[in-house]
Formats: sequence, structure tokens, C-alpha cells
Amino acid sequence: MNEKVRDNIIEVARETFARYGFRKTTMDEIAVAARKGKSSLYYYFKSKEEVFQAVVEQEAKFLFAQIGEAVKQKETARDKLTAYVLLRMKSFRDFVNYYDALKNDFLSRIEFIEKIREKHDQKEQASIAQILEEGIQNGEFRQLNIQLTARTVVIALRGLEEPYFLSGEDIDIEKHLKDLVHILFHGISN
Repeated sequence: MNEKVRDNIIEVARETFARYGFRKTTMDEIAVAARKGKSSLYYYFKSKEEVFQAVVEQEAKFLFAQIGEAVKQKETARDKLTAYVLLRMKSFRDFVNYYDALKNDFLSRIEFIEKIREKHDQKEQASIAQILEEGIQNGEFRQLNIQLTARTVVIALRGLEEPYFLSGEDIDIEKHLKDLVHILFHGISN
């Protein structure tokens, strides 16, 4: 099996799924876009679902690698949490298929999607918990229930996804997210 060909198919499928969505994309369209025969696609993938799974897993890998790099470059836990939130929310448009898999009710009927959702939640909560733990240890954050706080942050971010990205409004996302992070750190008091 030629990994370069497989990777090319995944990249072409990524663009095709992002453009047309999972339901409307066909193996024929992916084959044409990849400049391969349909039989070549079936050599690498058994079904459209399997191609989509490879696309979603690749996007998840890229997303968490980017977030990890952004967080690693920051010194303080506050800056790390800010970088995490900003990159996570800004990446919504870059990883369309991944987020579609997490949000789309139709896709939730596909078996591997639920596993991806669970893995995403666990990874995201663990990443935020690690930042919170660091902040508590170095005195930036007060003692708190780390797991509950990490879960609450993830839920808050999920709640912001639709209003910010699916509404189509032209907003200053960075300012809004910095305000959110400020509220997380300081509450709403003066």
C-alpha cells in the first residue's frame, strides 16, 4: 500500500467533504478529485465512511498538535489557557470535517463518530485539567475542583461554537474570546 497515495486521497477527500458535506459527497467525486479510478479508492478504503473516518482522525491529530504547540510556547498557565481557547475556537473553520463529526446529529449514527466524540472530550478535558493543575501549583489559580472546572470550560466553549461560527456574523472573535477568558479568570466582578 502506497502511503503517499493514501494521504493524497485523504487530503482530497478532506476538501471534498468540507465543500459538500458528508451526505452529499460520493466516492465518485473523491475519485475524480484525486485523479484516481474509483477502484483505486476501494483499494485503500472500504467505504465512504472509512474515508471520512480517516479525514476526521487526521484533522483531530492536526488540531491537537497545533493546540499543543501553542500552549507549549506560553510561560504562564493563564497564557496557556488563553492560547488553548483562542486556537481551539479559531480552528473551527480550518477543521470543518472534524467539527462536523462532533456536531452533526446525522453523523452520530455512524459508529466511529461516537468514539471520536468521546476521545475528543477526554483529550480536551485532560488538556485543560493539566493547565489548571499547573496554575494551581504555581499560585496563579486558587484551589478548585480541577476535573469539574475543566469540564465546565469545555462545555462553555462548546456553547460558543454555534453562535460564533455557524451564525455567519462577522465578529471580532479574538476580542470575544479574550473577554471569555477574562471572565473565566476573574468572574464578572470589578
